[in-house]
Amino acid sequence: MLRSDAQGRRRVEPLPVLDSARSMFSRLPHLILLAVCIPLTAACGSAGTVPVSSELEVSGREPTDIHLRADTRTVEQIVPRSSTLASLLAGHGLAGRSFQLIEQVRSVFNPRRLRVGHPYRLVFNNVGGGLRRFEYHVDEDEFLRVTVVDTGFNAELVPYVKERHEVTLAGVIDADHNSLVAVVDAGGENVMLAIAMAEVFGGEIDFNNDLRRGDSFDVLFEKVYREGTFSGYGDVLATEFVNDGRRVQVFRFHVPGEAEAQYFDETGRSTKRLFLRSPFRFEPRVTSRFSYRRVHPVLGGVRPHLGVDYGAPTGTPVVAVANGTVVSAARSGGSGNMVRLRHTNGYETYYLHLSAFGKGVRPGVRVAQGQVIGRVGSTGLATGPHLDYRMRKGGAFVNPLLERRNLPPGEPVPEGFMNAFVSSRDSARERMARDSSAVEEATLAQ
Repeated sequence: MLRSDAQGRRRVEPLPVLDSARSMFSRLPHLILLAVCIPLTAACGSAGTVPVSSELEVSGREPTDIHLRADTRTVEQIVPRSSTLASLLAGHGLAGRSFQLIEQVRSVFNPRRLRVGHPYRLVFNNVGGGLRRFEYHVDEDEFLRVTVVDTGFNAELVPYVKERHEVTLAGVIDADHNSLVAVVDAGGENVMLAIAMAEVFGGEIDFNNDLRRGDSFDVLFEKVYREGTFSGYGDVLATEFVNDGRRVQVFRFHVPGEAEAQYFDETGRSTKRLFLRSPFRFEPRVTSRFSYRRVHPVLGGVRPHLGVDYGAPTGTPVVAVANGTVVSAARSGGSGNMVRLRHTNGYETYYLHLSAFGKGVRPGVRVAQGQVIGRVGSTGLATGPHLDYRMRKGGAFVNPLLERRNLPPGEPVPEGFMNAFVSSRDSARERMARDSSAVEEATLAQ
């Protein structure tokens, strides 16, 4: 029987029927004893009662449980390297039925998507040893389940049952925790929450260069639990950051009729800009800035550097800073592997020295803001892995870091939905403040 505890987690309790069965088995010797004694007493009549052997006397001894053998056997493992679904099944003695099973799986899941390290489960009958069920963890959202039926096999993708819990976190930048990632980590969360917060602020705060000691934040967010175990973060619902005395607040709100929710400041203006602050999902490290006079690290001599260099490990995802169309994605001399995008209002952006191109990135393809278009590398004239990011406006290269500041702010919440936004904003503020106060009081009480 499933019940929920005080934290909303599910736990399994024994079914009442099984408890009754156990009680029945524990009383069985007593019932047998009574059945034997009653006839003997009647048969002896006036001759007196028949003394009951001390070995048969009902005593306070603990009853002995009778354990029934389970009718199934479960095998739980993870997918090893160089495995296919066929080899996986063959390793458990199912080679004879693997073809039929795999053909059924193809109707809902591509067997080539089997991933090393993902867990799987096989359930066998104890009698006969036949397969009863096969399950494979596809991703955080669903799993593959194959069951044996009269006609062969039935395959389906089953969504995991998930629970979302609202959580708050407060932090302060100090000497021991001088970055957003460090403060979040000290609060018991991980780097993915810090990245989500940076994305939500839409570049209003440069978390790499603008942080000061004494800066503080509060954030209201969701933690997602799958089968009672933490599986990741949901949405950031509201957050506030005080940076060098400047207070920035951001709230999640779904404008009716829009495809998805967006983030707005306290006045209802979107935090999303035409261009992202950088072509990364985190605040990168700037290793070389836009300049008309820079000593070239490979060729030597003073040359213009019409972009911004970001240091990052090889393979780090590079994202499009704005919606646009791919003009080119190819090798380009000293620039190495380069992607060039065309945007609205006469803007173009360039991404140089890539180690690889993003999936499906080719000339003429439309890309969305935040979509992966390549990965950091050191192709072309480069001394190490980094990204040379450039922006051109009206045919002339401009400083990406300065140009973004000149772009207009985001669109506001439509007038007809402002009352709904204000109500949602105030509710989020109250929940964030209430939960933060409760956490602070609990900390002081310890």
